[in-house]
Amino acid sequence: MTSTLTAAQETADLFSFDEFIRYWAKDRPERLAIEGDDFGLSFAELEDMTARIISGLTAMDLVKGDRIAWFGKNSATYFALFYAAARVGIVMTTIGWRLATPEAAWIIENSEAKVLFLGDGFEACRDTLGQGAARCVTAADVRDWMQNYSRASFLAAGPDDAVLQLYTSGTTGNPKGVVLSNRNLFCMRNASIANSQPHSICDEDEAMLVCMPCAHIAGTGVGAFALSSGIPGVILAEFEAGRVFHAIESRGITRAVFVPAALQMLVNHPDCAKTDFSRLRYITYGASPIPLELLRECMRMFGAGFIQVYGMTETTGAICELPPEDHSPDGNERMRSAGKPAAGVEIEIRDEQGQALAVREIGEIVIRSAANMLSYWKLPEATKATMTDDGWIATGDAGYLDEDGYLYIHDRMKDMIITGGENVYPAQVESAIYGHPDVLEVAVIGVPDEKWGEAVKAVCVPKPGHTIDPASIIIWTRERLASFKVPKTIDVIEALPRNPSGKILRRQLREPYWVGRERQVN
Repeated sequence: MTSTLTAAQETADLFSFDEFIRYWAKDRPERLAIEGDDFGLSFAELEDMTARIISGLTAMDLVKGDRIAWFGKNSATYFALFYAAARVGIVMTTIGWRLATPEAAWIIENSEAKVLFLGDGFEACRDTLGQGAARCVTAADVRDWMQNYSRASFLAAGPDDAVLQLYTSGTTGNPKGVVLSNRNLFCMRNASIANSQPHSICDEDEAMLVCMPCAHIAGTGVGAFALSSGIPGVILAEFEAGRVFHAIESRGITRAVFVPAALQMLVNHPDCAKTDFSRLRYITYGASPIPLELLRECMRMFGAGFIQVYGMTETTGAICELPPEDHSPDGNERMRSAGKPAAGVEIEIRDEQGQALAVREIGEIVIRSAANMLSYWKLPEATKATMTDDGWIATGDAGYLDEDGYLYIHDRMKDMIITGGENVYPAQVESAIYGHPDVLEVAVIGVPDEKWGEAVKAVCVPKPGHTIDPASIIIWTRERLASFKVPKTIDVIEALPRNPSGKILRRQLREPYWVGRERQVN
């Protein structure tokens, strides 16, 4: 086994799943690679099993560029399937298992998935979702491939071939498929190593906890980081505080990624104070702003180095980070920031005309790096509106840079609500509510919530002669959307405020709930 530093330096030149899997299988064949509730594999076994899965995919006439879909929770089966597909450039579309059936079915159809893979416990979805793809395969079937298919030679995908398609909610209602390549997934990690960022180099005795949903970049992306670093990815089916504590103590977890809402659940759990966190070295957090008091409490409780990250699915996750040395138990100005651009990342603040703004001037955050997505799937106009020909992505977030290059998020230029790290766009929720027999019109806003950061609120106007029962709105929406998109509260008013052109003044609806708060994000 090569030394930690040597291995990191050697792998900084690798940019594909096939290259990493082959490297680690040779360097540390007996070392654990992935471990879930279903099974565990060493790096040598992972190389062999993914090659066998490729034979199964080939037997179904799948070729590079084809889409497959996964509907299920995190598992070793999912990651082995994803890694196998990525080795040959078959694109994995991962669907959030909390989505309502119509939402998941839409993604399957839109992605043109040729095969739908169902995770353990989701076999019954064959009847409701299986019709959207030409074939439907269970996780048990994939595990059979690992044992019964013989490996054969295959042509590996290149660094710039697409391997992953994650769907991010759109302001116009339907989500957009973000197409990501091998290079997108590994370039940030590799650039950080090349620039000697200590928290990017993993020691041989480390292990990464994978408990964020695999349909998010914070789930699948973390698994990819563990693989590229040659350390075990310890996979939990979903975030559950008790299981997180057990994994940290029993599986030697040294690194984990959480959204702030998950951190709050951990520190408030009765088992937290009884857990041994001595092996935990780094906690990365992001996806939504975090209250300073919560962050300070977490620092005291876990005793790990904290890393805040900022990014989006379109940038393959984190492209800006606040490293441990900028965190202080007493709090400081920089802890209000999202940190500095990662190695290889350019960030500018631009006005409405696209001109760069000066230090501390607020405008739209735009980003350029090798991690920027290839495109939105089958949406050339949306791609052009988001990403320029020379590679800049418009985030839709407003913020500013300080004199030292630290990025501060001021507000969201889009209407997106972030609740518990999940993105919710008002247009989609409004569309679901509009069909309610008592609702004339509706506007959806985000309001402060101590547990989730923001909560979804629907402001409804009744039809003439009708009365709106708030409980019926919630039940109606729950039948049509994922639970995290369902409004927590309902307001009923006589008319929605609009500007002269008829556009709903969403900010005017939000203002009463954000009085006294410095930022319009929580």
